Amino acid sequence: MADVIYQAQPPLEFIPPAFNPLFLRVVQLLLPTYINWQTAITQIEAENVEVLVDLYRQFQEGKIRFMLAFRHPKTDDPFCLSYLFSQLVPKVARSQGTILQLPIHAHFIYDRGIPLWAGSYVGWIASNLGATPIQRGKADWTGLRSARNLFANGKFPMAAAPEGGTNGLSENISTLEPGIAQLGFWCAEDLQKAGRDQQVLIVPVGIKYSYVDAPWDAIANLLSELEAASGLPVNLSEFASVESLYPRLLTLAEHLLSLMEEFYTRFYHQKLADPKIVAGQIPDRNEALAFRLQALLNAALLISEQYFNLQSKGSLRDRCQRVEQAGWNYIFREDFKDAKGVSAVERALGDRVAEEANARMWHMRLVESFVAVSGNYIRENPTVERFAETTLILWQMIAKIKGEKAVRRPQLGKQKVKITVGKPISVSELYPAYKENRLAARQAVAEVTNDLQHALEGLI
Repeated sequence: MADVIYQAQPPLEFIPPAFNPLFLRVVQLLLPTYINWQTAITQIEAENVEVLVDLYRQFQEGKIRFMLAFRHPKTDDPFCLSYLFSQLVPKVARSQGTILQLPIHAHFIYDRGIPLWAGSYVGWIASNLGATPIQRGKADWTGLRSARNLFANGKFPMAAAPEGGTNGLSENISTLEPGIAQLGFWCAEDLQKAGRDQQVLIVPVGIKYSYVDAPWDAIANLLSELEAASGLPVNLSEFASVESLYPRLLTLAEHLLSLMEEFYTRFYHQKLADPKIVAGQIPDRNEALAFRLQALLNAALLISEQYFNLQSKGSLRDRCQRVEQAGWNYIFREDFKDAKGVSAVERALGDRVAEEANARMWHMRLVESFVAVSGNYIRENPTVERFAETTLILWQMIAKIKGEKAVRRPQLGKQKVKITVGKPISVSELYPAYKENRLAARQAVAEVTNDLQHALEGLI
């Protein structure tokens, strides 16, 4: 996180989309070089691109409006989608003889908090690419109005991650948020009010990463680093494989859990079950690990919630977002809008509140990394990808504990990406039911969200 969050600030300003076609052209020209230079990705392929070509044709002919709802396992996902737009879609269109107006692009919806940790320049880049921000965890009406307007009237289709953030797992989808479906129905409503008969669609897009060559040696080396950092003896195996490394990963996870359980029990007075008792009641190591992890995540979130006077209700992700927004409200304050009207003492007290709020949000950030983790992710399908993803989540946990400000995870090996375009989901078909009454509207939003959840699960 940037140092700014240790000081009280005026409220976060909305970053309006200001699409610059020349800037997009430069970005699209440099994108393949950037991907090769800055990421581990060596190959991007896509399936069912012809579906997307036809959707863009219909969009440009004024027949439809649509949003791409994409899986979000990694921060590299927008680069992959941009490559799809700028390289693969035009290529398939040419091969089919379909004439599309260039550029092929999308208005992305992104989290307003990203420029706080990734750098303010990211907000400038996103704005010039026509993206629009939304603050998570609250009713950000300014952000929602911008996204709603772009959906109905923007130059390009929309693109958003319905999971609300990355989860680090290629084959495990977090519970989707209903915002994507709601935006779809708002778009249908705006079109009807304007007398436009365009259909509104949500298009599921799967993104899956795999290694070109299984990086078992790199995983073993990273495990050794994590063992050393956590105080375990480094176990050097002559031959790295899932059979030799899995017991080490389990031991590391159990050891880290024990350290964190002691941390929260001793210094934050949280009541957590004794690991020995849990092991006696749940003999399976994976299931015992999952049980202890959920209890620990709940305890960690309680620390944040109690400080911000929040109720512990909903899923872990919902609770994380409420804590984040409460923290932003303590740091980015309405009463600091007029800097000249804030005395030196008030500023000092505000900075102290901001520092404490950031410290309490640290517990929530720890939980965020594990909201999609289960004890059986590797065991049910012991691929090198799942093993690597789980190891990297532990690396991220240790990095956060150590206070490291690393943005990018270690690269264990070269990767290839497969993007799969799914069957569009029609929002317009459900719109008559949606507009009957509030209950019907909620049911329609839930139905589209559920259909999208199943569609994305089917794409991986």
